[in-house]
Amino acid sequence: MAVDCNIDKPIRAVLFDLDGTLLDTAPDLADALNYVLQLEQRAPLPFEVIRPAVSNGAAGLMQIGFGASLEEAKSERLRKELIAFYEENICNKTTLFDGMRELLDTLRQRGIIWGIVTNKPAYLTDPLMDQLGLSSLAGCIISGDTTAFSKPHPEPLFAACREIDRTPDECLYVGDAKRDIEAGIRAGMKTIIANYGYIASIEATENWGANGSIEHPEVLLSWLDANS
Repeated sequence: MAVDCNIDKPIRAVLFDLDGTLLDTAPDLADALNYVLQLEQRAPLPFEVIRPAVSNGAAGLMQIGFGASLEEAKSERLRKELIAFYEENICNKTTLFDGMRELLDTLRQRGIIWGIVTNKPAYLTDPLMDQLGLSSLAGCIISGDTTAFSKPHPEPLFAACREIDRTPDECLYVGDAKRDIEAGIRAGMKTIIANYGYIASIEATENWGANGSIEHPEVLLSWLDANS
């Protein structure tokens, strides 16, 4: 675990990306992609091939499934089919990452607010959080369409700060994509890379500029202890 000890204010809020950071949504999204592949009479892709693309949303899934082989109109139709299937099956297999429940409980016990900042649109984010019983526990839920901007723009993170009444330098943002870390840095927050998430092996995460990285959710507590 990499650690940056140049921290002035104690962390009073931890904000998480959703897919690949708080929740393991890859199994349900993989099913959605393989559904549209089946519609086109194509062979399903192995889960391990799909998993690294999940953080890039429907567009990323379509890219890994079809590449540039489809005309634009057909690609858009299948993308909508993918999203519709996913919306209907949004929480069949999705769970919190192992250790995340314990992390959230400990943050609450320490008086540290936690919340969500995701590029996933609200019509998908909200029912997913509801079905997992997390909506009432989160200090904020900022979706991709909550503001006029999405990550890597910092505005969604600023919106989270306003909602939980914290300043950016009191917040830590945890994510599994370069845009997450970029957004956090631009917002003036400390940032942590969730290495357990959907990061492709070719990603040079050491160049993202984060304050640290973790291999398991509960390791975040050690980072907080070392930097408070």
